[in-house]
Amino acid sequence: MPIYEYRCSSCGVQQDVMQKMSDAPLTVCPECGKETFSKQLTAAGFQLKGSGYYATDFKDKPKAEPACAPCAAAGSCPAANGGS
Repeated sequence: MPIYEYRCSSCGVQQDVMQKMSDAPLTVCPECGKETFSKQLTAAGFQLKGSGYYATDFKDKPKAEPACAPCAAAGSCPAANGGS
């Protein structure tokens, strides 16, 4: 279940509430009883784990060969000679 942060705009009380995604948002402040309790926008609290999610996953891969590898090896490719 996700944890949502709520704040009352009248009295300023803040509270973290664990509730289902399908539950209706809370509106009544538990401290002052006014209907000024609202859900705050916060950063997501999850991490992506496994291969493919980290920058280090791609650091050891070999660089791709040039598209014209046979002519680059022969020395007759314009791209291998600096494009001139």
